[in-house]
Amino acid sequence: MMALCKSKLSPKVVQNVFIFTYDRLRRYKGAWHLEQKLLFPAHVFLESENEDILLQELAKCNVTAKAGPPIQINKEEEQFLRILCGKEHHLRISKGVICKGAAHITEGPLKGMESRICKIDRHKRLARISTTTLQDDCLIPAGLEITEKIL
Repeated sequence: MMALCKSKLSPKVVQNVFIFTYDRLRRYKGAWHLEQKLLFPAHVFLESENEDILLQELAKCNVTAKAGPPIQINKEEEQFLRILCGKEHHLRISKGVICKGAAHITEGPLKGMESRICKIDRHKRLARISTTTLQDDCLIPAGLEITEKIL
């Protein structure tokens, strides 16, 4: 879908076509391996200055028939994703500790966003972060390594 958008849409209308990815750790063959996964598996993001012209171009190229209707991201969601994933559109793994039942992130993009963490799976080294991006109150995955638990 990304290749289709890049080839069919005018560069004057679309500044950037990308997907979001995140790091996660998985254990197999007796060791931990760093993997990249899709943050929003069914979504391709288009960055444009003019939404109306973009929608016209999408309709002309018949891209929406294959992909479904476009979803606009509001400024708050855009800012959240820019802070979290940066210019690379990639969410790096974070590290932290659990102190008295609360998560404290010591390094990584989740530092300072502890209030958004809804669930931590220490065995899978994965956290679920609350956001309103793309759906009402959806939870997005993020790699999180908890190094210690302090009682």
